[in-house]
Amino acid sequence: MSDTSFPVFDGMSRSHWVRLRTMIYLRWVAIVGQLAALVGAVVIFNLKLELGLCLMAVGVAVVANLMAIFVYPQNKRLSENETLLTLVFDVAQLSFLLYLTGGLNNPFALLILAPVTIAATALRLHATLFIGGMAVLLVTLLSFFFIPLQTTDGFAYFLPRVFLLGFWAAIVIGISFLALYARRVANEIHTMSEALVATQMALAREQKLTDLGGVVAAAAHELGTPLATIKLVSSELIEELDDDEDLRQDAALIREQADRCRDILRGMGRAGKDDLHLHQAPLDTVIREAAEPHQDRGKEIHFTVAPAMGGSSQQPAIQRRPEIIHGLRNLVQNAVDFAVGNVWVDAEWTDQRISIRISDDGRGFPAQALGRIGDPFIRIRKSEAERNKRPEYEGMGLGLFIAKTLLERSGGTLTFANGSDPFLTEAERPERCGAIVEVVWNRDEISAEGGEDGLGENIRIPVR
Repeated sequence: MSDTSFPVFDGMSRSHWVRLRTMIYLRWVAIVGQLAALVGAVVIFNLKLELGLCLMAVGVAVVANLMAIFVYPQNKRLSENETLLTLVFDVAQLSFLLYLTGGLNNPFALLILAPVTIAATALRLHATLFIGGMAVLLVTLLSFFFIPLQTTDGFAYFLPRVFLLGFWAAIVIGISFLALYARRVANEIHTMSEALVATQMALAREQKLTDLGGVVAAAAHELGTPLATIKLVSSELIEELDDDEDLRQDAALIREQADRCRDILRGMGRAGKDDLHLHQAPLDTVIREAAEPHQDRGKEIHFTVAPAMGGSSQQPAIQRRPEIIHGLRNLVQNAVDFAVGNVWVDAEWTDQRISIRISDDGRGFPAQALGRIGDPFIRIRKSEAERNKRPEYEGMGLGLFIAKTLLERSGGTLTFANGSDPFLTEAERPERCGAIVEVVWNRDEISAEGGEDGLGENIRIPVR
């Protein structure tokens, strides 16, 4: 189910979330670690290094950091290409330093995994593959071309070939696995974040609609008397066309009532939407309000509201919360979208729970996606025939995710199922053969009954 009122999120723009300050900080950590390793190698292990070239390699990283600090503002966010170039620099600088210090005989060669992991988290797929391929190529070259690690006595450190091959394989596998793992987790986080933003937008929109409904109801309630008075006086003026004192008084009364209407409208925006009668409604009323926008779309919506076995006959009043209305509305929309001709909305209650079941006579949820219903941005491969049936529909699961999130926020538990076996023939399929969504609440979660103050006292709208 899709909704064009929601923005289309572009996961490719996530590279712009990387701050230059973060990259600078990570590079300072790497520089300190590299200097500490060089000092330890010379002082503790008496290794003979190309110290001048090693310090030059570290110095290049220092210069790059200082330039980034002084040239760019602290709140600079890197673009896709800027992030890619930064990571390419880090891989090349580390590889050159490893070349000077033993290649893969240096255990710190494992640190080449860091830039690849960052790329998998922050960049698009092709950029991640470029960084990963570059790292694998350089690691492979370092296994053959390097300056050996030697002590001051001339003793050279070499790993046995089998261990060198194993270390190379471990790094290559680590690059592949960590990149895949980091990218998958990052995609899940970004997808969920984008979908939650859409959910918040949907809830905010529903809250505005609810507030607007309160204003309209308050207007109808508060303007009833003055409008009736205006109508009465206008009728008297029409009947009495003689110019006398009474007519002048009537004309003054019309003006007075018009002023009163103006004052009510002015105060209504402040207090009308706080009418406590609008905060709750019978269960049947809330269901019909949620389904109302989809009742004239060519599908028949059948409502059944009745107590479950053991439930009292009195219909419960529930909280008229925006997340409940919008969540149910999305479920009804999904059912109407895929129904052949009928949608059923069944509500029942006991003393402990309230449940609403929405079903249709369509094809039901795809069997391969049934376990993933409620996840955002899921894509299902469709046959050509299915695409021809609904060429305008490009469902990504966002609508069901929003409905599930909002209804769970209200305390509900959702279950998704199909009404029949998809392998049955058309003649064997039952009437309610399509998708079934059931929402169950503990009655105390959404019930508007039994409050200490009931509806409370409505706020009076001041009239000057």
